[in-house]
Amino acid sequence: MRILEIMESNINERYLDEVVDVLRDGGIIVYPTDTLYAIGCDAMNNSAIERICQLKAMKSAKTNLSIVCADLSEVAQYAKVDNSVFRLMKSNLPGPFTFLLPALSKLPKAFKGRRTVGIRIPDNKVATAIVDALGGPIFTTSVEGRDEDYICEPELIAETYGESIDLVVSSGRGGMRPSTVVDCTGGEPEIVRMGKGELQ
Repeated sequence: MRILEIMESNINERYLDEVVDVLRDGGIIVYPTDTLYAIGCDAMNNSAIERICQLKAMKSAKTNLSIVCADLSEVAQYAKVDNSVFRLMKSNLPGPFTFLLPALSKLPKAFKGRRTVGIRIPDNKVATAIVDALGGPIFTTSVEGRDEDYICEPELIAETYGESIDLVVSSGRGGMRPSTVVDCTGGEPEIVRMGKGELQ
């Protein structure tokens, strides 16, 4: 497993290319967001998604699966967005929110049978640079650790996951609060997990 340092203030293009190569080869990365560090893979690679689900013991049918998109125009390829939800997302993204939306069939097999997909557009230049360079969304889920340092420090996150992860993007100490999750699949948007950020 490699650790590459990519800071928001200075995005190393050569390292960015290396991250994208790992993702395109079906690899799993740890990368920074505007909330917690996250585990990610190419959202169109079903076997990589299944590796992450096994790594985190995510019961596929019961857990909401989320993707990071580059921008709102990309979201419409993977989720159904009506005008009112679009306005809500436009007011709050990029930002520390996960919007649960009706999923479209373009998502891979791991999403089959699911009616919803979580959508994130983090306010983090490294995360969005990775998605832009990949040319498609990243499947994403937060890291877990036994204490604060093991959630926030990239080197300790690398130690926790070991060879289960192919590459760690180190971008300084990460945050402690997860994203606020907003369910937009019903009549009115509903906050189902209060995390970082205040919904506008």
